[in-house]
Amino acid sequence: MRLEYFEMIDSVEEFDAERGYIRTIARVPMTSPVFEGHFPTHPILPGVMLLETMNHASGYLLLGLHKLKKLPLFTGVKKGKFRKWVTPGMVLEASAELLHDGSGFGVTKALIKQDGQRIADAEITLALVDFPTPGLEAEIRRRAEAAGLFATVIA
Repeated sequence: MRLEYFEMIDSVEEFDAERGYIRTIARVPMTSPVFEGHFPTHPILPGVMLLETMNHASGYLLLGLHKLKKLPLFTGVKKGKFRKWVTPGMVLEASAELLHDGSGFGVTKALIKQDGQRIADAEITLALVDFPTPGLEAEIRRRAEAAGLFATVIA
């Protein structure tokens, strides 16, 4: 997890196109400028970063299902809940299950767990659009490959 660069997913552990399911790992860094203000002397990962982690797991699922041909962009969240604090050093499991894919949108049920305990969950909606620039497409492919998604999708 590189919070400052919004790289939330470290690795894709499972991708199942038939089930419309992905399971990822996100390692919360021990230090980050994010923690300097949230909160001084008591660092807690902001809820918006947990939402972004669920969004990224959902985005990787849709990237995989669409064979890295469409860019998933966050458009909405429903039923978002945060149940526990996340602190530096925690290893999170972020998963997403496809609820809907069509009409240019994907909807997922996303979940974050740590040691089997539910941390957060939400229903995430993403628009599926053409990549606006070749540079962005290349960067998304690089990140997907680094996380391990590329090999499972293209293979």
